[in-house]
Order: sequence, then structure tokens, then C-alpha cells
Amino acid sequence: MIGNGVVVDPAALLQEIDLLEGNGVSVWGRLFISNRAHLIFPYHRSLEKAWESSDHRGHREKIGTTARGIGPAYEDKAARRGIRLGDSVHEDNFRCLVEMAVQEKRAALRARGSELQMDAAEVAEQYLGFCRRLRPLIVNTSAFLNREMDAGRSVLLEGAQGTMLDVDHGTYPYVTSSSATAGGACTGLGIPPNRISGIAGVSKAYTTRVGNGPFPSEDKTDAGEVLRTRGHEYGSVTGRSRRCGWMDLPVLRYSASVNGLDSLIITKLDVLDTLDEIPVCVSYEYEGASFDEMPPEAEVLGRVCPIYRTFPGWKQSTFGLTRYSDLPQQARFYLEFIRDQVGVEIAVISTGPEREQSIILPGTRLEKLLPAPLLSP
Repeated sequence: MIGNGVVVDPAALLQEIDLLEGNGVSVWGRLFISNRAHLIFPYHRSLEKAWESSDHRGHREKIGTTARGIGPAYEDKAARRGIRLGDSVHEDNFRCLVEMAVQEKRAALRARGSELQMDAAEVAEQYLGFCRRLRPLIVNTSAFLNREMDAGRSVLLEGAQGTMLDVDHGTYPYVTSSSATAGGACTGLGIPPNRISGIAGVSKAYTTRVGNGPFPSEDKTDAGEVLRTRGHEYGSVTGRSRRCGWMDLPVLRYSASVNGLDSLIITKLDVLDTLDEIPVCVSYEYEGASFDEMPPEAEVLGRVCPIYRTFPGWKQSTFGLTRYSDLPQQARFYLEFIRDQVGVEIAVISTGPEREQSIILPGTRLEKLLPAPLLSP
């Protein structure tokens, strides 16, 4: 289910569908897309490239976007001039909307010294072709999901990006353009808050970031390179090296509070296996004062000094372990410290990239909420 909170590149989506179908994975009849989801057009990518390359941001760094047109598509949505997937049903009106949009973007790019080499009629026909192919998948996802839940079906929702990239609650302006917190599940799918019965937060056993923005616990030494190499920390879209650092408890506590987490899923524990020492950021120092809450201003967060508590490494492999009791004592101590400091139980620990390389702790809220097949390897 792709909800109304997502902006969709139909060409990229169809490419993925065709790839899956070509490998024997059936998609048609199993995937559904909201008729309210907004479309990403080629002019959105042109605008984003022009925006990132210009000097309009003054003293601020570039955001470091993926250049896929996502931000400008959300800008159009917020400005009430976006084009939605459901608009393609009325083809003549769709053509008019595309024509007006191309004219507007051409003027906007010209103001930044760029030219938009694009024929509106060609773009409209190309996108109508995409949308005709996708039409069997287009539904009112809000009505669909609420009917399924009324019938007693379990629904598992997965957000994109993370709390620190949320447009409201993240390290603004170094954020994405949508809601990446648990609250976004309601607005992005059209389901009421009282339908949500549990919220699990996913965090690596260390911290990473792609692109610019504040990162207090970043490690630019050889230890950070170990995290990057062992964790294969490269952007899935851009291939850029992710910035790597240590667990940041003020950030994790903030995320737990904003999202109302009742469970934690800790991933990539095995990446830490070879380290002699493992620092954990427990608080910050700024202008002579220490505090354990994350400041809301990106400029301040970028200048704080992290205060660390250092744990001895366990120096043995946790790769592929599936029982908590088999973890080295120091690994358990590390995890339990995080749990106690954040105040949220740990429900799952991943010890490798495969689904079965996970430790599922018994008796947690998450285990009770999810059907057994979802927790089974």
C-alpha cells in the first residue's frame, strides 16, 4: 500500500514492478496506490538540481538531496498546485494541469538562470501512459485500510527516512519534505490515531547520516571508517558514503518521545563486534552548560560538544545469533544501558542482514501485537 502521503515517480515505480514481475514476483493485485498520492514530474527534478546548485541559501550548507524531485513535488502539494494520481482519470483536465505546471516551472527556472527543455504535451501523454498502466492499482487507500481493520485484519505500517529527517520535528532545514514520524502514518494513509495499537522505533546500534546537517556524535577517525566499512554504509539511492558515529541517547530519547515508542528494534549490532571501545553520547555541552535534551535549532545542535560514556567492546562475533542469552555479556550490558536510558523496551535485535539473523525477545509488547508469521524467520 502506497499512501497519500507519498509522492510517486510513476516511471520509477513501473520499472520496479516490471523488475519484480520479471523475477517471478507477482505485484498486480497485491500492490495498491492512493488516488491522492501526488506525482513527481521531470520538471521537479530540474527544479531540485537548480535549487541545490544555486547560492540562494546564503551561509547554509546545501541540504544534500537525492535530486529525485521529491522536495519540489511536496512544495507543489503544500502550495495546492500539485497533480495527483487520481487526476489522470480525467485525461483532458490532466493535460491542462501539466501544461500550466510546465509553463510555471519554465518561468521559475528561467529566474534562476536555467532553461526547461520540456514539451508539456509530450510529458502529459507520457504520464497518462504511465497512469493507465497503474490504474488497476489505484484505490481510495483510506477507505480500503479502514475496511480491512474493521474486518479484524492486522496492518503493519512502515515509514520512510527517520525522525531526525521529519519536516517538523527533525534537524530543520536539513530534513526531508514530509512527515517521517509515527504521526505521519495517520495523515499519510487516512487512518485515525486510535487505530494505532503499537509503535516500534528502529535504530542502528550506532548512528549514521547521509548528506549535510548536524551530527554531534559523528566519528571522523578510523573508528568511524570501521562502522562505514563493516556496516556497508553507503546511500541506497546516491551511493554516497554515509557519515557514521556513535549512539546518541538525547536524539533517541527525543525520537521515543515524539513518536510515543513502546518498543525498540536495534539493528546491526554485529557491526560493533571488532571494536575495542564503544562510546555512547549521553548528553551535550554547549557554552559551558550541560544538558541531556536535544536542542531544536540545527545551528545549536551542530555546535554542541557530545559527552560520552565509553563501554568496553565485546571483541567476539555476534553475527547470526538468535538467542539473547548467547550474546556476550558486554553486548547485553550495552543494550540494557540503552534500554534503561531511553525507557523503552528492546523487542528485536538484528545480528545480520538476513531476516532469520534476529533475536526476538519474548514477552515484549511488539511480540504480543504482531501475528506469529510476521515474527518468524
